[in-house]
Amino acid sequence: MTPRDQVAEGLADALLAGPSSVDDLAARAAEALGRKHRWIRPFARRVFKRFGAALAHAQRGELIGFIQTDPGYCKAWKAAGKLRIRRYFFGVPSMGPRPGALARCVLPELPTSADLAAWLGITIPELEWYADLRGMIGSSDGALCHYHYKWIPKRHGDYRLIESPKPRLSAIQTRILREILDLIPTHEAAHGFRRGRSCLTYVAPHVGKLVVLRMDLHNFFGSIPFARINALFKTLGYPEETAKYLAGLCTNRLPARVALKIPGADPGFVLPWPECKKLNERHLPQGAPTSPALANLCALHLDFRLAALASKVNADYTRYADDLAFSGNEGVRRKIGDLSTTIAAIALAEGFEVNFRKTRAMHKSDRQILTGIVVNERVNMQRNEYDRLKATLYNCLRFDPDSQNREGHRDFQAHLLGRVNHLKNLNQRRGAKLQALLERVEWQAGAG
Repeated sequence: MTPRDQVAEGLADALLAGPSSVDDLAARAAEALGRKHRWIRPFARRVFKRFGAALAHAQRGELIGFIQTDPGYCKAWKAAGKLRIRRYFFGVPSMGPRPGALARCVLPELPTSADLAAWLGITIPELEWYADLRGMIGSSDGALCHYHYKWIPKRHGDYRLIESPKPRLSAIQTRILREILDLIPTHEAAHGFRRGRSCLTYVAPHVGKLVVLRMDLHNFFGSIPFARINALFKTLGYPEETAKYLAGLCTNRLPARVALKIPGADPGFVLPWPECKKLNERHLPQGAPTSPALANLCALHLDFRLAALASKVNADYTRYADDLAFSGNEGVRRKIGDLSTTIAAIALAEGFEVNFRKTRAMHKSDRQILTGIVVNERVNMQRNEYDRLKATLYNCLRFDPDSQNREGHRDFQAHLLGRVNHLKNLNQRRGAKLQALLERVEWQAGAG
């Protein structure tokens, strides 16, 4: 390689090391050569005219060739003799290519941590603080911790952990969700946490089927580790450094004291060791704005494989977060045992684990229930759920409505309205009756 070629390469790296305006290109070229040569600014204008503001690292070879034949560059070698690179611009990161359908997604260009911090409207020290890649903050459950923790009892005696980010981190995660994750397509079988999808669209394909198979993924969010989220952001084209910071902002490590002490738990209750170990390592926190979208994207290959399996046995498949549903008629009924085993094996191969205690094969003669919705002949609310809601509304008429808010909802009126509207979507006639009851309730000013 000749000195002339070497200088062209060094000059190209300088031009690629930042914004692509004429002023920026000229400034970096002068810095690389150590002098503000007169030919540099016209040269920068020609580079901008040829490549525009979207000059990217992928065009490095083309840019080097352009520099080698540029008249200003060639004349400078004849007039000034040997040019030298006084400052080299090494290792300038750039966005990588995105495979398949992801190539059509227009995502923010964030090649460096400085770009990410500027995009989020925070400083680099603040970015390091919230991402906590060194684990200095996540090990504490004090005021410096970025999350609030709450244990919620489950029906079967276990506890569900809710990890809610504090306001500043929540705002950061919400921007990542709205401007990056919401732009990435997910599988058609995924119905949870998607615009235009709901539990109704999730159960619709399974109405009136001879057999419905319901399966549950154990510890859905907690089983997705930092490494998987980091790999996902790299697949979206983000360089190693940016991907790590994005993954750090969207994952959390549960402090050991929180895992060992569960408020309100039975004295003999102990969090199972495998689950405790996963929560003590960086994972998707259930309660963060970004977690549902990231979980859906991490389950993409699972959805592809299960949808292919369903197609092979002439069944329908949908997923709502950690709830898997398969349904079909006589052919599926005969293979239901083998089908559930194959599903569990596929889930395990994709990094998830089936909770066999919640696996149910529901025949047409049984009540077929998915996400609390009966799907035997048509969608409907379970009778006991309807009776409880009806009794609550009657008691609100007879007594002070606040006396019926036994679960401590912040806006009890809005909570009841949401339940009634859900019933109306399932059963218009029953929903209209309970809506009439709700409209008769007298709410005190500021109550709920």
